[in-house]
Amino acid sequence: METATVPGPGSRVPAGPGPAYGRTAPPRRSLSEQGLGWIAAHGGAGTTTLTRLLGGTDLGCRWPDAALAEPATVMLVGRTNAEGMRAVSRALNTLREGRHPPGLRLVGLVLLADAPGRLPLALARRIRVLRSVAPVHRVPWIPSWRLGQQPARLPRALLGLQAAAGTRQSTGGGPS
Repeated sequence: METATVPGPGSRVPAGPGPAYGRTAPPRRSLSEQGLGWIAAHGGAGTTTLTRLLGGTDLGCRWPDAALAEPATVMLVGRTNAEGMRAVSRALNTLREGRHPPGLRLVGLVLLADAPGRLPLALARRIRVLRSVAPVHRVPWIPSWRLGQQPARLPRALLGLQAAAGTRQSTGGGPS
């Protein structure tokens, strides 16, 4: 039986194919050109549901991180209630001011209905303002999501969003 030898003080360990022992690879400095990230403008916006249904990366309420090889291409997600629209506007202002990772590309806004029925006029006007900044994709109220179930048929708006996002459709469940 052979015994392993441990290098003594002052001896050198031969360099292998990976980083030397105790060193890590240099941090990645740019966002990935692959995939799509969903950024929540506020908690409960719906990024987890969209990720489950359409694929991509759920970034939660933060910008993508180059060190994690997260996608440069993103969609900003919010609800259609007043607070959700304010949060989307704040995130857009942050982008306008340049306070985001270099290389980030916003390809659209996704507004998920916060309730069934038509929006009040003030909120509908707000969406018109948001459309002047970026393409807006609206997702209607889906009652089965309240019960954690998948609808029998996905609404056309989700199929259009899937095409715009360039992602795949899942057979997975409802919101979280």
